[in-house]
Amino acid sequence: MSTSLTTAVKKAFTWRLHGDGSSISPGEVVLPHERLTWPRTFGIGAQHVIAMFGATFLVPLITGFPPNTTLFFTAIGTLLFIAITAGRLPSYLGSSFALIAPILAVSQSLGQSYALGGVIATGATLAIVGIIVHFAGAAWIDIAMPPIVTGAIVALIGFNLAPAAWNWVQNGPLTAVITIVSVVFITVLFKGIIGRLSILIGVVIGYIAAVLQNEVDYGAIGEAAWFGLPEFHSPSFDVTTLGLFVPVVFVLIAENVGHVKSVAAMTGENLDDITGRALFADGISTIFAGSGGGSGTTTYAENIGVMAATRVYSTAAYVIAALIALGLSMLPKFGAIISTIPDGVLGGAATVLYGMIGMLGVRIWVQNKVDFSDPVNLNTAAVAMIVAIANYTWSPGGMQFEGIALGSACAIIVYHLMRWISKLRGTNLEAASPASAPAGTDLQGAAYSIRHRKVTKK
Repeated sequence: MSTSLTTAVKKAFTWRLHGDGSSISPGEVVLPHERLTWPRTFGIGAQHVIAMFGATFLVPLITGFPPNTTLFFTAIGTLLFIAITAGRLPSYLGSSFALIAPILAVSQSLGQSYALGGVIATGATLAIVGIIVHFAGAAWIDIAMPPIVTGAIVALIGFNLAPAAWNWVQNGPLTAVITIVSVVFITVLFKGIIGRLSILIGVVIGYIAAVLQNEVDYGAIGEAAWFGLPEFHSPSFDVTTLGLFVPVVFVLIAENVGHVKSVAAMTGENLDDITGRALFADGISTIFAGSGGGSGTTTYAENIGVMAATRVYSTAAYVIAALIALGLSMLPKFGAIISTIPDGVLGGAATVLYGMIGMLGVRIWVQNKVDFSDPVNLNTAAVAMIVAIANYTWSPGGMQFEGIALGSACAIIVYHLMRWISKLRGTNLEAASPASAPAGTDLQGAAYSIRHRKVTKK
């Protein structure tokens, strides 16, 4: 991926001081290869840890993976990402929500070790895509995955998870409702970092409610040590799991490409040439995570909010954040405390998060002004969403493809097949009955943001 790995790594971890290091003039930004004074950089790094913390910990809690192990691999993955992208792309690699559904499905049927094997397969596929993009460019991604397809895939993953949220809610309905209400009201009552941490704060409030109802078991906390390495697990492999995991790659591609575009827009730098490196780095990070018992990783939009607020895009802050996360992962008692969060709280948080993932797909459609009067777009979304929500299942030759895999395949195949036929037949301008969402749909309150390159419609 680079002519000189040593030079790239050295460059990635070398920063020049921005101005006097203590202030940022109006209109200026601290670029990726710059930094403020180390105390200020440490403070900004700590903010990045807080921003990613709630979502990163929620994924292992939902999937049953050890929280400290996941945190450990997000730290290692972030350092790898900064090194592979030569320090040009600031990002924290947190836990990917796109992998929750396949992890849960495989863990229940074959066991968690096989779910880890699926995570590795996802990372390997993403890394291969990164290599292709590095040498061939990223234009083909926009052609293969226009906004209608990308939005459908992101949306169907969130809505496919709805039954899992309901299962947790049933184990603590009152606690779940308190958690949901807390998240909703904190989002609209507070600005800045508090509003962005609404899910984390909502989980804390839900946890307190669960304590008052005697729903929390503290047994594991007393048994956990204060210091020690995370709990590592080995993966197992089964080809039948590939149909569940590989489609997630489409979402990871969209998230990484969106992250590159967002940072480029905010810093004013052209980062297209490192898109392949970003995909490759996330793939390698996900492979490492799956190899030791952690959840797969992805670039985190939560941290974009911190950068936008501080105007500091220094990768030094992300190195600090990774080192802080690495230190926290070495505290088993800390992980044990996190693991005591009961089902009711998880169900409440998952209700919001899963719905939010689904609506982020809709947001991609809105931001890119997808025309649902076009029957190709309408049918692409319609078929893909129903296949995923109903969790259609196909089991050819021992392999099993469920709603997310089949829905993703439908989105890609239906779109390109219909578009090709409509152009041949001259029907591509036919209008369908108006079924699009009302104009001006407001999703500004979402805690996460996926920004996708707009594709000019031909």
